[in-house]
Amino acid sequence: MNPLVRRIATLGLAGTALLSTTAATGTQAFAADAAASPAAAALFPPLDPAALQAAIQTRPTDGASGAIARIGEPGQLWTGSTVDSQTGRPIPDNAHFHIGSISKTFETAVVLQLAAEGTIDLDQTVQNYLPGLLPANFEPITVRELINFTSGLPNVDEGLPPQSADEVIADRYNYRTFDQIIQQTLRPADRPHPGPHFTPGTEQEYNSLGFRIAGELIEQRTGHSFKDEVTARILNPLHLNQTSVPEDDPVMPRPYLHGYMTNSQGTAVDVSEQGGDPSNMISTPADLDHFITALFQGRVVPAGQLNEMFTLPTDGTGKPVPYIGGDCDPGSGKPATACFGAGLMSTPLPGGNLLWGKTGHDDGYANGVFATRDLSLRAVFSVSNMSSDFGPPTALSSRLLTAVLMPSAAKS
Repeated sequence: MNPLVRRIATLGLAGTALLSTTAATGTQAFAADAAASPAAAALFPPLDPAALQAAIQTRPTDGASGAIARIGEPGQLWTGSTVDSQTGRPIPDNAHFHIGSISKTFETAVVLQLAAEGTIDLDQTVQNYLPGLLPANFEPITVRELINFTSGLPNVDEGLPPQSADEVIADRYNYRTFDQIIQQTLRPADRPHPGPHFTPGTEQEYNSLGFRIAGELIEQRTGHSFKDEVTARILNPLHLNQTSVPEDDPVMPRPYLHGYMTNSQGTAVDVSEQGGDPSNMISTPADLDHFITALFQGRVVPAGQLNEMFTLPTDGTGKPVPYIGGDCDPGSGKPATACFGAGLMSTPLPGGNLLWGKTGHDDGYANGVFATRDLSLRAVFSVSNMSSDFGPPTALSSRLLTAVLMPSAAKS
């Protein structure tokens, strides 16, 4: 595989498929793009519907039952979908799906809005805002370190043995509040209590517990639920009418991409209806495209705070801090350095440009939303991921990325 394609597919456009979907029996549309700024430079090859169509052909090794996507360049917009392999029916390209950790970007935007208003100080500590929440053996952790993945916190439910696919399927309706997740992670009753991974601010590591704490902080500082704050601050002003924060309501809005998981008997089980936590969100490709466009244009977070999302954490010498884990520059043979800003991940592209965005997983779903800073390329995708393993990317990621960056290679 081309090294660039391998790197990007493994990094951000990861989990399953980078940009899109459409099987030969699915649907696709290609039209003028009204979302991107007219001033955005044409830095990438024109979108090639045939290359995208060829790339998304579902293969038995993909481990996916269907997908939807939306890709935009200045003046061009491609949308596509496959059929649902379990039902044989076409998937609408405006289908809803669980967005997983893409909600971290929404949450970060709320935190940064509150910072702009003076309600939250990014340099203030969790221990100051939420006394007693963290055990005494944790050093002071700032709000900024929560949202730029440098907190050193353990991850959610650290120390629990991995669940089997059957257990995940059986437990899919479970719902926990932010505080329940925090306490059951940091002070579990059935296993040793986890400690910090590193001194806050000195390294970067992907972490979800920090965002559960940030969610609790939002609720504590505003007196409102996470749902109410996201809805009032982002969804309503941007008219994201197909995006919702369902809390403990498992019902999916129609139409929706069905998420499936394969049980121990080899049967695909529909897990579209599921629980989770207060930060769970549901959206569509068009709404996520609208959100990332508005965010990058400065219409969501004030400019002074927006810069936090595009700033990699650095050490005392101004160099990006080391990264722990496989997300940043895997397989390069070099020590990895930070690739996340606040709530966004960066991925290098040819010509010195960067993609910024976020992947997200929920049971049965693997998703992503990415764009260049100038919106010369935007992409949203959701794949019905039939595996319980959220880690490795699929071959579909590489095929689709190649179709965007090197369309002639995708058709060869």
